[in-house]
Amino acid sequence: MNENIRSHYFENDDKMHEECGVFGMYDFDNNDVATSIYYGLFALQHRGQESCGIAVSDTEGPKGKVSSMKGMGLVNEVYTPESFEKLKGNIGVGHVRYSTAGASTIENAQPLVLNYVKGTLGLAHNGNLINAPELRKELALTGAIFQTTIDSEVIAYHIARERVNSASAEEAVMKALRKVKGSYSLVVMSPRKLIGARDPFGFRPLCIGKRDNAYILASESCALDTIGAEFIRDVEPGEVVTISPEYGIQSYKDMCQEKHARCIFEYIYFARPDSVFDGMGIYESRLIAGRCLAKDSPVDADMVVGVPESGNAAAQGYSLESGIPYGTAFVKNGYVGRTFIKPQQSQRESSVRVKLNVLKEAVKGKRIIMIDDSIVRGTTSDRIVGMLREAGAKEVHVRISSPPFLYPCYFGTDIPDREQLIAYNRSVDEICKIIGADSLAYLRKERLVEISGGRQYCHGCFTGEYPVEPPKEDIRGEHEDFKRGEDSKVK
Repeated sequence: MNENIRSHYFENDDKMHEECGVFGMYDFDNNDVATSIYYGLFALQHRGQESCGIAVSDTEGPKGKVSSMKGMGLVNEVYTPESFEKLKGNIGVGHVRYSTAGASTIENAQPLVLNYVKGTLGLAHNGNLINAPELRKELALTGAIFQTTIDSEVIAYHIARERVNSASAEEAVMKALRKVKGSYSLVVMSPRKLIGARDPFGFRPLCIGKRDNAYILASESCALDTIGAEFIRDVEPGEVVTISPEYGIQSYKDMCQEKHARCIFEYIYFARPDSVFDGMGIYESRLIAGRCLAKDSPVDADMVVGVPESGNAAAQGYSLESGIPYGTAFVKNGYVGRTFIKPQQSQRESSVRVKLNVLKEAVKGKRIIMIDDSIVRGTTSDRIVGMLREAGAKEVHVRISSPPFLYPCYFGTDIPDREQLIAYNRSVDEICKIIGADSLAYLRKERLVEISGGRQYCHGCFTGEYPVEPPKEDIRGEHEDFKRGEDSKVK
């Protein structure tokens, strides 16, 4: 992305955002992997649009040689066909980033590449460490010099230090991970191995795939589909896996535990609908959410519509359960990513209107049920409702496929402070008036177990009950030196 356009603001879309997507690949037949990693990251682009990176190495070549390329912006903006002439290697890791802690700068782009006494280490991390400040201070007091402001570097340093006194790279990874608290799905490239790890609670997804004689680690199964790889299985919460030609997939479950806390918003919003998360299809989860809304919060109307894209499946579920026809009310500009130049306040263009337009002939004179996945600050829900009314909708009933946000998140989701949440200290009726809807209803908390397929999940942002004690200081963005607009990172 042109640095002259770094004055881009994040789309004012009132959504919460997830931190990152990771992808790793090891081809035992010594074929180059960079192009496949590129397409894998392209499939994971929804998980992060600030920066991206690829690092590769040749396991048959010099032990310390790693080729890497990182940049600000989207995957197809950073890489060109010529880029891959320099990215030669049969093992590699890739990353797409959206920052929840640490500034949006090229220094903080991943993968991180460290050169140390045992060779090289390439690392891509998805998640947030709640004890990162203490670990960073501990490292700094022993002479560590940090090149970034992200907690991922803390993990990389600890792995490198543990490797000096460990028999293997995976042993060093496990020793390092015992020191960290919080959420992580991790892909590590050592000189001769690809290592994946998931925190014991399983906050973030990570799965294993195979294509011919190559193995893949990816945040979501949709990335495997994109490169024609077969889904093998999910990495279990707390599991560390090592991939090598000598032993294939080795599994270490020393850190596995019975208590899990998958991020419920992977099911509701973050993951692509064609992905599967710990055995539960995301599309099916969203259909169930819509069906639950129809059962618990019915309303008489002419058409059910979804706010693209994550509201569509829930809208279909509502339609199937209620018998009210499902229709299309919004046309989405497919060429607008989650970044673009924010219109000046003096201009009439709203960032919502840049991305969405209403099909007037579809909604005119009709009673509309509008399904969306969440309301964070409410800064655009009122605009979308207003757009439907301007197009001639007779009534607009809003249904949200998640409970109200009442608490911040410390595990890799950028839910803001409570005072900025529209649901904080407001009733549903008050929120309904603010957004200008005829009625408003949220998914009941009791229904979350259904959309997760009975799996254990984290609901801290709805209840304030976290699986681990949250930090006493707000770690989210504490090192930030790149300021965005007042309504950045929101829907």
